[in-house]
Amino acid sequence: MERVVLHSDMNNCYASIELLHHPELRGRPLVVGGDPEARHGIVLAKDQFAKKAGVKTGMALWQAKQICPEVVFVPPRMGLYLRFSRLVREIYADYTDMQEPFGLDECWLDVSQSGSYKGDGMTIAKEIRNRIKFELGITVSIGVSWNKIFAKLGSDYKKPDAITEISRENYRQIVWPLQVEDLLYVGRATQKKLNLYGIHMIGELARTDPELLHRWFGKMGYVLSVFANGEDQTPVSMEDYHAPIKSIGNSTTTPRDLTTDMDVKIIVYALAESVSARLCENNFKCQVAETDQECRRPCLRSGAGRLPGSAGFVHE
Repeated sequence: MERVVLHSDMNNCYASIELLHHPELRGRPLVVGGDPEARHGIVLAKDQFAKKAGVKTGMALWQAKQICPEVVFVPPRMGLYLRFSRLVREIYADYTDMQEPFGLDECWLDVSQSGSYKGDGMTIAKEIRNRIKFELGITVSIGVSWNKIFAKLGSDYKKPDAITEISRENYRQIVWPLQVEDLLYVGRATQKKLNLYGIHMIGELARTDPELLHRWFGKMGYVLSVFANGEDQTPVSMEDYHAPIKSIGNSTTTPRDLTTDMDVKIIVYALAESVSARLCENNFKCQVAETDQECRRPCLRSGAGRLPGSAGFVHE
């Protein structure tokens, strides 16, 4: 039986949820980020007006203000977004228990076993989209396909509030003309290397000899070929499945410049405290890349590693 995989993406997730609680801001460019007066924070989400003005996710808030002077900033409320994410997953659960989150706002759903009583993939996708809009007041874009990679391409293909089916009959017309960077896991470095070899579109990648791709990219070359040709067989994880944690880290943007060694030490100690606590929670051990033997001292809470005065620490 052919698999039926959906990828559902909450459109402008954080900004859409904020607009539900701030209807007076509708029609104005809105950005969800940190505190621009305190100088820390980046654009976590933006609405359609901010997007049209050129604001991009990941941009510093001051840059967003330069590009779009009339932009309105609102601070993030992660607890609220998590609640909406749970509510959306409760709707998904009415159709399948095979749901794999991809961040807070995206999720793959395997509805292969739901067809006999819920309808085909397009029927289920339309019902999910309508329910989320009616019950929660936000919109989603959904891709429907036989594999996870093309399902995600489908949800990205039309936005907002759209459904795109990528089938074995039409994928060459829909997927292959797309740029290679639209393919999942093709980052900036991979894109540049592919472009250097004259590969700009997914179709060109699909037609490239896998052995040649392996020579250029190692094992990832085979993966790229499989993805581009729609041969991905990766299963959708079961509901509430959590992949093993492979690394633990922490970072922060300070509200002011750090001008003394003591300023730096205080921040490093605070970050180390956070990391060491999570190391303990997950029964991990770590080791330190030491650069200053004299400043070495035990990690403050867990004893899981050592914190050098000016060195970073490595966790595994």
